[in-house]
Amino acid sequence: MLAETPPMPVSKVLVLDTDAACQATIAAFCAAQRLQPHKVRADNILAVLRSNIDLGAIFLSNRIGDDAHAGISLGRHIHAVRPELPIFLRAETAADAQALPNDARRCFAAVYVRTSIDELVPLVQQTIFSLVYPPALVRGIAEITRSSLESQFRGLDLQMDPPFIVRDRLIYGEIFTLIPIESHWCRGFMTLQTEEAALQRLVRGGHTALAPADADDFRSLNGILGEITNLVWGGFRNRYDDHQPRSRTLSQVPIVVNHLHRYISFGSTDPQLCFRCVLHAPSDPQMEPVTIYQRFVFSLDWSPDDFRENTASADSLVEAGELELF
Repeated sequence: MLAETPPMPVSKVLVLDTDAACQATIAAFCAAQRLQPHKVRADNILAVLRSNIDLGAIFLSNRIGDDAHAGISLGRHIHAVRPELPIFLRAETAADAQALPNDARRCFAAVYVRTSIDELVPLVQQTIFSLVYPPALVRGIAEITRSSLESQFRGLDLQMDPPFIVRDRLIYGEIFTLIPIESHWCRGFMTLQTEEAALQRLVRGGHTALAPADADDFRSLNGILGEITNLVWGGFRNRYDDHQPRSRTLSQVPIVVNHLHRYISFGSTDPQLCFRCVLHAPSDPQMEPVTIYQRFVFSLDWSPDDFRENTASADSLVEAGELELF
């Protein structure tokens, strides 16, 4: 069963800082700012960045081991391969922060010292939590997604992580669905992403409506995720769209996909709302869990002050036959 989803999304961040006192300071700062810190080593941070698709930022120390300036070189490299991720560089002293070359400074969202970490608060809000998601929307999306997933899979337990904010643009797995999301208060896209082999395991295990023999038909696997996508969009529209005609001119921007780098851009630098859904088979503990990522990017229009949740009146429910009067 799906546990109640917290209304306030969090964001995962990588922390590369070996100073114990600074680690404690960063941990306290992250706890206060709804950030989930994950420690990483210098020798594997690039591998983590290549494989991790749900990050919001990186906290990096200028000193790595015995090298007092290794963080600058590493930061340049990270910025080159993942420019969408803000990097917060910690300098040893204020003088070190001031001495950072201008060309290097452009690679970092901010340079700070341990005693001034609170100065990062507005930058965190600006770069990671720049979009405000109404709690009712977050809870509603979780409910719609749970219902849609549970209607397509059987004999499985569904776990959904707390919602989180991401800034990266990486694609997870091989099967990727994309559908426009539109209402009177928002315009953007929703994606579902998963691995083909993961869906094959579910089909072979009899956890879908497909016959196990269809597990090797990639079109059938595509259809599973496509149907879930349609169900989520239908639930979203029924719950949040006023179904009124749009009179204004609607702009569009190109969506760019680079398959080689598993990268997608929606023409916006805005962070995305992400849900990680994991399916377990309680009757088969040997089966690997199946992960499906769901993302929302409201890159074309976002007016949360106009957000409304549709509520049906008792009279309309009676007229529709969903309620009966005694």
